[in-house]
Amino acid sequence: MLVLASASPRRQELLRNAGIRFVVEATSIPEVARDGELPQDFAERMAREKAETVFRNRPKDFVLGADTVVVIDNMILGKPRDPADAARMLRLLSGRTHEVITAVCLMGPSLKAGFQDTRSETTSVTISELSDEDIRSYVAAGEPLDKAGAYGIQGMASRWIPRIEGDYFNVVGLPVALVLRMLQEHGVK
Repeated sequence: MLVLASASPRRQELLRNAGIRFVVEATSIPEVARDGELPQDFAERMAREKAETVFRNRPKDFVLGADTVVVIDNMILGKPRDPADAARMLRLLSGRTHEVITAVCLMGPSLKAGFQDTRSETTSVTISELSDEDIRSYVAAGEPLDKAGAYGIQGMASRWIPRIEGDYFNVVGLPVALVLRMLQEHGVK
């Protein structure tokens, strides 16, 4: 059985749409980067810690953890703390190209101590110039408050994204093709 260690409705929808059967066991861990930690390393550590937390209670199952970060100027933008933080992030992204990194960690049983496979996908996203009114109305709509980098490519922010390079689903929150490949490599059905 595959257990998704995430409460994200977007990740759940992506797995369902891909025909992957799973159950959800959400976990909540502090998402704080260590001093000098590179964005990819941080995302991979978060995905691994989420998977490990659930795997401790379900050692006979396969567990998938994931974490998405938005990176600009080598600065990690996670989920905004509040509307003012969301507006700050959107101003940083306005008129620029940034990276979205989603890390995934698959853990599962084996003959000895189990296995752990952690990988990540990076997608470049360009956002058009945003006016103060664009930012104000978007934040007021509430959409950016639960999303890394304060925007959802699949929602209202889609109107400001003229170009991406890489996996679209990675930006939504889960690189589905990578996850499927990992599941197949480890014999998860």
